[in-house]
Amino acid sequence: MKLAPPDGGTALSFQTEPHHVPPVWPAVPGGQQMQAHLEIEVADLDAAVAEPLALGATPAAFQPQDDVRVCPDPAGHPFCLWLGGADADA
Repeated sequence: MKLAPPDGGTALSFQTEPHHVPPVWPAVPGGQQMQAHLEIEVADLDAAVAEPLALGATPAAFQPQDDVRVCPDPAGHPFCLWLGGADADA
């Protein structure tokens, strides 16, 4: 799978790994650590979270901040959506 802006630019590519062990969130000593972590700035946190949830992501039980949502993808890779822009100052 490839994620790219429609007008070109930097893209992300993803592939499956049959022996993947999902990381533990939040991290604990001896637990599997994250290999990579995406932090994605959004203008509307509720709307932005709805899309990955509809695709199989789940909200993490531990959420570190009011303006951040941690959501592991279906394979267990956590990523963050964080509120940026004008709404973040409200």
